[in-house]
Amino acid sequence: MGSGVAAGAYGAYVATTWYRYGRPRLPRSEEADALLDRFMPEYEVVERHHMRIAAPAEITLATAGDIDPDESAVIRAIFKARELILRSEPGKRLAPGGLLAQTKALGWAALAEVPGREIVMGAVTQPWAKNVVFRAVAPDRFADFDEPGYVKIVWTLRADPISDTESIFRTETRATATDAEARARFRLYWAFLSLGINLIRRMMLGPQRREAERRFYEHCNS
Repeated sequence: MGSGVAAGAYGAYVATTWYRYGRPRLPRSEEADALLDRFMPEYEVVERHHMRIAAPAEITLATAGDIDPDESAVIRAIFKARELILRSEPGKRLAPGGLLAQTKALGWAALAEVPGREIVMGAVTQPWAKNVVFRAVAPDRFADFDEPGYVKIVWTLRADPISDTESIFRTETRATATDAEARARFRLYWAFLSLGINLIRRMMLGPQRREAERRFYEHCNS
């Protein structure tokens, strides 16, 4: 019975996500991001997460870039599930490193950065492919990139200072397709797999908070 309920809930999620595609929630005033808008002012899907952290913005942002997603068994399981669903080859084993180092190794590029406050990463790809490949595009060409058959994706790591000892960490991911065929394929992909993508984002928040606060505590007591 439990599996039937779970299957029904997942089916409802897929249907709702497919229907809502192309109707992204607009940012609240505190979520507005002018730097991100430079590269993708209009988008078809968006995910936003934030968390208050008892550490300065500089430490919060540095920690976000250093967190290794591969350390989580659940996140590894989600990536494995994607491989099984799409029948893709196992992802290549990356050298040990944090989120920024690993994503750059996969082909993502830093589009813009405000030191100690925010970094914007971007790439174009075909997420539905069995063996997905990320392709970097120069910052001055990213906003206008319109080669058919691709999805453009940008995401941020951002730390907004509250005081000398607290900050709010924010992460936002936006995506848009370059033509109708890519849009149809990405819409289906997003409907079925965005739940796992969203879960990964959420699961990284807790370890990041603990690590940022640990670093700040050690800094204050060193």
